[in-house]
Amino acid sequence: MPFGGFINALPPAVFILVHLVAFLIGAYFAYQSFGAGAATFGWGFVLYALAEVFYITYHLDLTVVLFAHTLAEVLDLLAFIVLFVGISQAVLAARRARA
Repeated sequence: MPFGGFINALPPAVFILVHLVAFLIGAYFAYQSFGAGAATFGWGFVLYALAEVFYITYHLDLTVVLFAHTLAEVLDLLAFIVLFVGISQAVLAARRARA
């Protein structure tokens, strides 16, 4: 048995709860970012929150694992890219302001 097989003993509700909490964290940060006028960060967190929704679809038996996981990973990757762009823009703007 591969390492981690014990996780299969947990009920699906545990996984739904984990992803729901992660979704709520992403949605909260998106809301705060948009409210602060940081739209780039807001969209990064929106993409992250949407990825969590796709993970939940698998645990609700609405999609198969590879479909949900692939879409969620693509959204996570896009979220990282958008957040990195936002951080880079903020750092560059701060450097220009000091110069």
